[in-house]
Amino acid sequence: MLERTFTVEYAQRVLFTRDMFGRENLVLRDLLASAREGDRVTKALVFVDSHVAEARPKLLTAIEAYAEAHSAVFSLAAPAVIVPGGETCKNDFAMVQQCWEAISEACLDRHSLVFVIGGGAVLDLVCFAAATAHRGIRHIRFPTTTLSQGDGGVGVKNGVNYFGKKNWVGSFAVPYAIVNDFALLETLPEREKRCGLIEAIKVALIRDAEFYYWLEKNADALAVLDHDALEHAVRRSAELHVEHITTNGDPFERGSARPLDFGHWVAHKLEQVSHFEIKHGEAVAIGMAVDLLYSVKEGILDDATAQRILALVRRVGFATYAPQLLESTEKGELVILAGLEEFREHLGGELTITLVPEIGRKIEVHEMDTSKIVETLNELVEARV
Repeated sequence: MLERTFTVEYAQRVLFTRDMFGRENLVLRDLLASAREGDRVTKALVFVDSHVAEARPKLLTAIEAYAEAHSAVFSLAAPAVIVPGGETCKNDFAMVQQCWEAISEACLDRHSLVFVIGGGAVLDLVCFAAATAHRGIRHIRFPTTTLSQGDGGVGVKNGVNYFGKKNWVGSFAVPYAIVNDFALLETLPEREKRCGLIEAIKVALIRDAEFYYWLEKNADALAVLDHDALEHAVRRSAELHVEHITTNGDPFERGSARPLDFGHWVAHKLEQVSHFEIKHGEAVAIGMAVDLLYSVKEGILDDATAQRILALVRRVGFATYAPQLLESTEKGELVILAGLEEFREHLGGELTITLVPEIGRKIEVHEMDTSKIVETLNELVEARV
């Protein structure tokens, strides 16, 4: 056997700005200057979430004007490609092929860049297409929701749904950069704007008690989606997510642990059961409630702390139950319990669920008592809060 080891160095870049395509904003220009090969003008192809294009009708014109103003650094390889927004874009593999076709027709190469402007689902879809075209074309993410700016959009995962399972086809691909433009949050519907708060609470619970206490202190401002409070929550959430990815020793999840997915084994299945009528952030709130109350039943977490956390979740605008929690198969089995096996299968190892024994700290368990899970589900549905 011939065996050699080698190391590949990655950089995770997250930039925070406002009005990134304003002619006088040089954040993106300077970033693209660092990405080009010598004096070569970098070709870029832009994909835009349809919901963003509708909410910001001047965006495409602004992108073209920005490219013209900074033509010494980059050029647009073709007109922007509009991608249907929302989770349903990840349910049709033909959408991946359409992205590949656009990349091929624009004649992009591995020195080019793909820009992806949109919510988490569109980022997942297009970044997967970019990561697999030519074995990987560099991409820059421009998350447009609080959820994607503070959580999924600043990560290294992408993928689409297949076999009725969330993110079954996908890859790990470190983006060249992530640009968080806070101005893009201003046109979000209130429901979408609120969703990012739950991932902030989640990451605070598992990594940063002080941030959790800040969220509690500012809960009233967050509940009414105050701009300053919301932006601070998104920025700190992004920082903690990037910190985890770059320092935990397993950025590509080769192990069986997914600590950033606290509350997600229920959430992913709940989204599917509801046919994605329940949004990801809303599903995570419910998933966290299940795991918190389950932890109380297992003696992992004290009830007072669990209720304190649930109070914050509800205070900032989330329900902690949904009637779909008790949806059953024809055999009378709770559909939501299938989420446990799908969670284990997705990692290809033993079941590993992250739970919170105290604010700011996590533990991992490898078994879940389904009878206690059922008790918890019933408790949440009966409470209807």
